[in-house]
Amino acid sequence: MQRATNVSVVLLVAAAMVAVAAAGTPWMDLSATPESRAKALLKEMTLDEKITMLHGSTGPYVGNVPANTRLGIPALNLNDGPQGFRDNAHPGTTTCWPSGLTVAATWDLNAMKDWGTAMGKEFYDKGANIQLGPGLCVARVPVNGRNFEYLSGEDPFLGYTLVQPVIQGIQSQGVLANAKHYVQNNQETNRSGVSENVDERTQFEIYYPPFQGALDADVGSFMCSYNKINNVYSCENNQTLNVDLKDRLGSGKRFFVMSDWGATHSTSINEGLDQEMPGGTYMSTKLKTAVQTGAVSQDTLDNSVLNVLTPLFAVGVFDSNNTNSISNNVTSDAHNKLARQLSAKSHVLLKNDGNALPLNKTIKNVGIFGAQGASSVTVHGGGSGSVVPPYVVTPMEGILAKMGLPPPPQPSKLPCDQCVYFADGTNQTEVVDIASKVDVALVFVSTTSSEGSDRPNLSLGNGQDELIDIVAARAAKTVVVATVPGAILTPWRNDVDAILVNFMPGQELGNAVADVLFGDENPAARLPLTFPNIDNEVGFTERQYPGLDNAAQAYYDEKLLVGYRWYDARGVTPAFPFGHGLSYTTFKYANLRSTGNAVSVDISNTGSRDGEEVVQLYLGFPSSAGEPPKQLKGFSRVLVSQGGARTVTFNLTDRDFSIWDTSSHAWKKVKGIFNVYVGASSRDIRLSGTLTVA
Repeated sequence: MQRATNVSVVLLVAAAMVAVAAAGTPWMDLSATPESRAKALLKEMTLDEKITMLHGSTGPYVGNVPANTRLGIPALNLNDGPQGFRDNAHPGTTTCWPSGLTVAATWDLNAMKDWGTAMGKEFYDKGANIQLGPGLCVARVPVNGRNFEYLSGEDPFLGYTLVQPVIQGIQSQGVLANAKHYVQNNQETNRSGVSENVDERTQFEIYYPPFQGALDADVGSFMCSYNKINNVYSCENNQTLNVDLKDRLGSGKRFFVMSDWGATHSTSINEGLDQEMPGGTYMSTKLKTAVQTGAVSQDTLDNSVLNVLTPLFAVGVFDSNNTNSISNNVTSDAHNKLARQLSAKSHVLLKNDGNALPLNKTIKNVGIFGAQGASSVTVHGGGSGSVVPPYVVTPMEGILAKMGLPPPPQPSKLPCDQCVYFADGTNQTEVVDIASKVDVALVFVSTTSSEGSDRPNLSLGNGQDELIDIVAARAAKTVVVATVPGAILTPWRNDVDAILVNFMPGQELGNAVADVLFGDENPAARLPLTFPNIDNEVGFTERQYPGLDNAAQAYYDEKLLVGYRWYDARGVTPAFPFGHGLSYTTFKYANLRSTGNAVSVDISNTGSRDGEEVVQLYLGFPSSAGEPPKQLKGFSRVLVSQGGARTVTFNLTDRDFSIWDTSSHAWKKVKGIFNVYVGASSRDIRLSGTLTVA
């Protein structure tokens, strides 16, 4: 009883304090809308205080805006990045999560929400209130060094759909998300000078939808990119910032646009930039002069300040009183467990001939080949998307633990009931000897990429293709496990029994891959991008990539034919298609039907165990629309028990039947007969029909 009384007193005191604060500082009135609170605060700000909100300063975070103690404005603490909190000054104090492309391979909205929520919590616990992520760019160029960061893969609808739960998760923790890199940051080659020359329809149908998804999830901020779009730098591009983003895409919403670090070239507030990072070369004293001389109006200045303040109120930054330190260790057992689950859930089974997988935990002799298996393990990419992991579970460690065997070194020289052998691949004699005597050969290969440069090609490199060939020629069963930042070439795919792929899987790689290899996790992930047969299979000319005049002018001559759209239009069969991924069970599709714009299909599990299936719906527009042969318009990852069945329904909208009309600068609904394709990948279509749109 006494405890309850104390609680009541505390609540009464807190309520009284809020009432007093609201009377003297109306922007702290929790009952008011975020925008009205921002406007109330704006009225009390001086010119210098307003300008301070619009540029960075020094501090412990990647980006910093100092607190305003007079008005109670908290410091803005911005930090990388899209794979978790990057803190090189305090290494090992944050979780190294799977990358954006990795989690995108789950095609799972719940997984995306869990990932975003967990990252948001770690940012909050590190004292940050703006996470510089997620990355959303559509993968136009397969060798782009930053593809591993981007959760859209090569499809705009995939990006549009997956980004929303990520944003919601991050911002549920009182941390503002930042959608980047807006827009056309599709190559790292000459990224600060190249002009990405693209037509309006392609922009709206291919490259803008993921950012529209961020807006639909009420994202608080965007980051404009280094490159030019149609010969105007992204961070001073009135067309892409004001006209397209703030008017056509985000009309009626409050959010702000910050520059990528050092991507400003002018005081471009009139062109749509709201905040310069990381300093104030253009948006500090030069901005003040521009306001005083009338080159920038007071209304324009105030609007940018409102763009910054309103989302901060909306997600609770003003009300949280976050005093956490950047030096905090924010790792936890719960997050380690989630990192393992997300990584396991994102492994894509590309091939599984003869049910080579899953392995039996009592298997006698296992060979692990390749440095990626134990001695030199890649789990993240480079640049602002990197995170120093608190630990890394190697594949060998995960496999030994799964088999109940002691940790390395393994095996002993004595005979053993179960032996796990390791060869990094540098000694061919050793490789041949081990491959010839094991029951299964697990070849772990990897390649990486980084911000600042593109990959030279899609090959694994470092003799890893040759290692696979040597092992496959001698082993009774060969399984390749590839850790990669995007698409790779697989010239050995017909010579191995199984292929498992992950995209920068984070610190729990070893445990996660063991979960999949031994069947504790039934794979259901799907490729978010196409795996080609050869380098530059789509036939990009220098004009398209990296661009003419020493990569200064890149022309999007392919227009809408990005990724699988090109393969479908040209009738080319890729090595592994967009949306592809196998399971340890099998599924039957039946009874495709539609009622209005709702399309339904029945999915039965005809295999020997429970499993998840990613059911995909593609639409083919009437030929007069000038669209690619088919495009993803719906997907659902569903759990179906052994012998059970589920009905999956896709509720299509007018937008799904629309194209961007460049005459009206708006979406235009196409009327006529649409082809409906439902299947397990873009090329594994199980059922098809038609739908008439009037």
